[in-house]
Amino acid sequence: MTDKPFQHAPDKPWIFRTYAGHSTAEKSNALYRANLAAGQTGLSVAFDLPTQTAYEADHVLAKGEVGKVGVPISHLGDMRALFKDIPLETMNTSMTINAPAAWLLALYVALADEQGADRKKLQGTTQNDLIKEYLSRGTYVFPPAPSLKLTADTIAWCLKETPKFNPMNVCSYHLQEAGATPEQELAFALATAIAVLDEVKAQGQVLPEDFHAVVGRISFFVNAGIRFVTELCKMRAFNVLWDEICQDRYGVADPAMRRFRYGVQVNSLGLTEPQPENNVYRILLETLAVTLSKDARARAVQLPAWNEALGLPRPWDQQWSLRLQQILAYETDLLEYEDLFAGSYVVEKKVAELVAGAKVELAKIDALGGAVAAVPYMKEGLVQSNRDRLLGIEGGTQVVVGVNRWADTEQSPLSAGEGAIQTVDPMVEADQIKRLNAWRAGRDRATVEAALAELEAAARENRNIMEPSITCAKAGVTTGEWGALLRRVYGEYRAPTGVSLLVNIEGEDIEAVSKKVDDLSEKLGRRLAFLVGKPGLDGHSNGAEQIATRARAVGMDVTYEGIRMTPEEIVARAAEKKAHAVGLSILSGSHLDLVRDVVARMRAAGLEHVPVVVGGIIPPEDARALKQFGVAAVYTPKDFKITEIMGDLVDIVEARVDQLV
Repeated sequence: MTDKPFQHAPDKPWIFRTYAGHSTAEKSNALYRANLAAGQTGLSVAFDLPTQTAYEADHVLAKGEVGKVGVPISHLGDMRALFKDIPLETMNTSMTINAPAAWLLALYVALADEQGADRKKLQGTTQNDLIKEYLSRGTYVFPPAPSLKLTADTIAWCLKETPKFNPMNVCSYHLQEAGATPEQELAFALATAIAVLDEVKAQGQVLPEDFHAVVGRISFFVNAGIRFVTELCKMRAFNVLWDEICQDRYGVADPAMRRFRYGVQVNSLGLTEPQPENNVYRILLETLAVTLSKDARARAVQLPAWNEALGLPRPWDQQWSLRLQQILAYETDLLEYEDLFAGSYVVEKKVAELVAGAKVELAKIDALGGAVAAVPYMKEGLVQSNRDRLLGIEGGTQVVVGVNRWADTEQSPLSAGEGAIQTVDPMVEADQIKRLNAWRAGRDRATVEAALAELEAAARENRNIMEPSITCAKAGVTTGEWGALLRRVYGEYRAPTGVSLLVNIEGEDIEAVSKKVDDLSEKLGRRLAFLVGKPGLDGHSNGAEQIATRARAVGMDVTYEGIRMTPEEIVARAAEKKAHAVGLSILSGSHLDLVRDVVARMRAAGLEHVPVVVGGIIPPEDARALKQFGVAAVYTPKDFKITEIMGDLVDIVEARVDQLV
């Protein structure tokens, strides 16, 4: 026993956040103010996909995407509306933005200047993690070298101008969403942090004596899955590894600057469409992983809503998640105790195991030349890990209650009837474009051109682009104009898909479907050809990757070229490859617009005989509408048996074999 104090006055709770934003800046502002009034203590801004990829709302790739997964921010006027009556000097704002992080930060600072805020007091975070975007989330724009340069620019600028603001949030959240094991999540995130810090050093914008402060402002955004004991140990392993990297690699002597500072959103990958009410318990247990251990407790927590697998959560659903945090922080005695696991033999052994496993992965990445050079290796590793996870669920070795065990259920009153999820007004896109055109018309064009010219000069001369970007924001430059200019300077990038050309998966069901593919291919006179496409700006490619992987495993001739294809490109590829079937994966809520467009173009191209199947987070009423468009089948998260989907696809093509030969 020890005489060390074990109980004390309650610690200050972590920051309570809800990841939110939809439709318009005005509607999102109303949601933010309501959430703050309900006891939320920080904001977490969700931007729509055109904003996240630096496109205008009227760009061809933005069709159907405006306001769907977040709020559209086209210019400073939208930022004013988003934060109306919210003083930025006292708010802690997290912005999930990556490729155009410098631009959104510029808009935020320009608005703070308008409000008369002291820049030195601004608090918050831009995610700004592009390596993770290449691996898992897909909202990248520029190639790796200029992307790291832009991140380094924001870090160097914030160090001087906004020292309380976290310019980068190394994000392992989406790595786990893409299937990462705990060891992969640890290693890939830490390798990213190393790549960014090495870039800051190489840029020379920060004096050597100030570099420890740069290290101290690096924060992390992690995931916590349902295996909450392992996840708790993973957070402690992050602590151990980050402290070691800061001390040994970067020579940071001050323990405070080596502290592993992280925020978290607990796992969305494990939220189920069947029996979604069970997700409440999953969210609670996952929250314990990042709050129980004082020595590894999150600084900020945002929780998904129980019904996110069904669609966009309503304000009430978000409030329910907020109340969970408040009860845990204020009704329990959790915050009164020192670390509950200090000295635990079990925890220490598990942490040591995770640290050792992560170091093996880190050594492999280092041998490949670092995180940027290792992107193809890491991407393929994620696809394989996710494949193994899904095979475990399909085979029943990984139990998911309500999905592959105890699937029979009573009707839930929580998800019955209309209004069970939030819907976005279909006129939002047209209204945003109308306001965008009015904004363009109301600007002083000469001021805009001068600001853009200075931004281009800074980019081409390899100068820091933050102050020129703030000047652009104040001049009225739009998100799409900023993005288009830097695309011209830096170019664009397509990340690897991680889908192997040869896939070997064993099992009786695989063999049975492979036999059906072989038999049908004989009737067709060539190998069954399947095109997998991701139209629009949705970068969540995990589902498409697994469909492509399984289709190859059963012997189909698969074409999958990654994210961000226009409907026109998909139809052209279907004609070029002589596809027997086309599969579309859309998780952003833009399925009606994009599928309608693809189907219409296929008819115009004489491909109406080629069946189209669609997968995504699609409400039942939308699934009915898609079938009226002519879609042959619709799959949602409840359809988790991918090999069975392959069998369905063979049957769909066989029903049209006479038209396809």
